[in-house]
Amino acid sequence: MFRVKAQSIATRLFLSAAFWSTVILVIAGFLLSAVYTRSAEQSFDEILKTYLTALVADIDSSPDKLHVVIDPLSEPKFKFILAGWYWQITPLGSDKPEIKTSQSLFAATLPRLSDQNVPLIDGAREGYVTGPGSKQLRQVEREIVFPEADPEGKDLAYLVQVAATTEEIDRKIFTFQVDLAITFVSLALALLASTFLQVRFGLRPLRQLRRSLGAIRQGNTERIEGQYPQDIAPLADEINLLIDSNREIVGRARTHVGNLAHALKTPLSVIVNEADAEAGGLAGKVREQAGIMRDQVDYYLERARAAARTNVIGAMTEVTPTIEGLVRAFAKINQDRDIRFEVAVAGGLRFRGERQDLEEMIGNLADNAAKWARHRVRIEAVPAHMGDTASRPFFDVTIDDDGAGLPKESRTAALHRGRRLDETKPGSGLGLSIVMDLVSVYGGTLKLEDSPLGGLRAQLHLPAIEA
Repeated sequence: MFRVKAQSIATRLFLSAAFWSTVILVIAGFLLSAVYTRSAEQSFDEILKTYLTALVADIDSSPDKLHVVIDPLSEPKFKFILAGWYWQITPLGSDKPEIKTSQSLFAATLPRLSDQNVPLIDGAREGYVTGPGSKQLRQVEREIVFPEADPEGKDLAYLVQVAATTEEIDRKIFTFQVDLAITFVSLALALLASTFLQVRFGLRPLRQLRRSLGAIRQGNTERIEGQYPQDIAPLADEINLLIDSNREIVGRARTHVGNLAHALKTPLSVIVNEADAEAGGLAGKVREQAGIMRDQVDYYLERARAAARTNVIGAMTEVTPTIEGLVRAFAKINQDRDIRFEVAVAGGLRFRGERQDLEEMIGNLADNAAKWARHRVRIEAVPAHMGDTASRPFFDVTIDDDGAGLPKESRTAALHRGRRLDETKPGSGLGLSIVMDLVSVYGGTLKLEDSPLGGLRAQLHLPAIEA
């Protein structure tokens, strides 16, 4: 069974219309060719029958029908040897009939259509035979009976045959078929062009809807705008309702996360304050466990916020201003350490997500780089080249420092939640693990490698929005 493998609706409609139009035109072409062929044969048969009637008239006018003397037809075509036009008169009922033929037959004779079981129609037979020189001939024949024309009182019967080469018919049929093919090919091209325009015009609202969805996905607009036909309008309305519902759900989730944060942090602060007021091992243990609980709350609340933000339809963040803002902040924080921040960001990069999450990821990595760097921190952001098989665009953010670096065996441990490799540096040990969680939520990756500057390189691979 023929299947259209194209995924596009427009392509499916166009190929389907083209296929059925071609089938109909081919069938119509064969039918018209057959009708014309039959018409040409009938017209040619009428000419042959005219000559046959003239021969019958000559026989009827002969005074001695037993030894008929035929006045050859006046047409020159019957006189030239093997010219392709022939007549023949054969007496019936005789063992050795005296056959009369045209000069063009020379020493040959015409075969009988009656021997080929050609049916008799209106007293005559019409059909194709193989004549002299193995050429195909169109032939008509008729049996003529003269009652009691024999001196002995018997009926005399003759088989009168006229045949001609089919070259003339073939030429006419071929010319007609060529003209028909040119006409139908032109018609097919016109139909294909009109079908293409029809499909383009008919599916224009769907293309408009696709562009609107793309604008929402890229963050250029928040809803589907514009007028749509009554078939498409309900779909556009449902998508708008879905977007509104998504934003409402995400908003409620953020509110609940914030409420939960306040509800948990306040009791923890009270517990810590009470423990600080007491001395002894129990108070120290309470402070220790309360600190762990606070870190756990911060960690999982941050994950919940990130998960809620990534589900917002149409979230989009410009990369360049985000990185530049972070660099300005870190430059002020580290102004007493003589650390130079270098930035190289490709123009037009846009992150498929919330600005707060991008700041969280790049900010944590840049903060770590600044803590360990001696003099330089370099941040680069460029489009990622994934090849033609990539289903979504991505971009890479690379953060290098010229610090002491990190051994390969310690890089995996550094990404674990709450793991601090150097207690002399400030922090909770949650930064890199939070970055890992955010990267995972967005479907990206984080790699820690050796930096060309001599320290550590952190490379983020994040989803982008095409410009």
